[in-house]
Amino acid sequence: MSLRVIFMGTPDFAVPTLTEIIGQGHDVVAVYTRAPAPGGRRGLDLVESPVHRCANGFGIPVLTPKSLRNAEAQAAFAAHEADVAVVVAYGLLLPKPVLDAPALGCLNLHGSLLPRWRGAAPIHRAIMAGDRETGVMVMRMDEGLDTGPVAMVERITIGPDMTTGQLHDRMRVIGADLMARALAALERGSLGFQPQAEAGVTYAHKISKAECRIDFAAGSQTVHNQIRGLFPFPGAYLELDWGAGPKRIKVGRARPVTGKGEPGTILDDALTLACGEGAVQLLEVQPAGKGMMSATEFLRGAAVGPGLRAIAGPAA
Repeated sequence: MSLRVIFMGTPDFAVPTLTEIIGQGHDVVAVYTRAPAPGGRRGLDLVESPVHRCANGFGIPVLTPKSLRNAEAQAAFAAHEADVAVVVAYGLLLPKPVLDAPALGCLNLHGSLLPRWRGAAPIHRAIMAGDRETGVMVMRMDEGLDTGPVAMVERITIGPDMTTGQLHDRMRVIGADLMARALAALERGSLGFQPQAEAGVTYAHKISKAECRIDFAAGSQTVHNQIRGLFPFPGAYLELDWGAGPKRIKVGRARPVTGKGEPGTILDDALTLACGEGAVQLLEVQPAGKGMMSATEFLRGAAVGPGLRAIAGPAA
């Protein structure tokens, strides 16, 4: 006996979970996702979300309401008569009438070890904070921000050089399997829930533009964590001026090294910059208007060397 499922998600992180649920034989009666947004080469075309495109491929009805707070949207949601709603990075808040509509509630797949990193950017925040472990959890949603009781968890080790992109790709696969197992247990009536701990609550706020400029006044490990935590999106950057005006350079990969100097100053011919404590060597960079390249390749075409200092200031 399969479950009647409403799936709610938007980015590519959510796609494996949707496909896994379908593969397990559940009846996905509707998919909710964010409305198509301007994109394409010129930003003029309306581009469907990854979940939207996936649902289209399976012939599943797709709904893109701008809000679920009005009575009409809530009635339409309830009319699906779903057993459960599965939510993975949807992007809209679910009001109580929506949370209460499915007979077995709403399950959320969250990318952290709750209650640490509740909120919008748990993967980024875990790496930027230097966490050595994180995980994915299936929780039952309530009206709070990621405050509901937890049913299942898979823990994941964060390697010392792991980026947000790498962790994201690992989590999306592990999370899909975890949610499939949770639905199987729910179908059997054996899915149990435990309340979250009251201690250790932290919030994973959205990444601001200001946080993307590299803060070389911090220690080298903190800078390294900032760089890998913001890669590939939105990307950590610095600005250098070697004679033709300030140029923004996105950093893809770096490593902490020994070194000493005024924070933000280039120390050698290998693109090593001093930090508040120690230094970082930039290994892969992306100048504005170009693709990601090795630091060696970048230095062949840029008059950048020892003594040049990164421009400090607010993010542009």
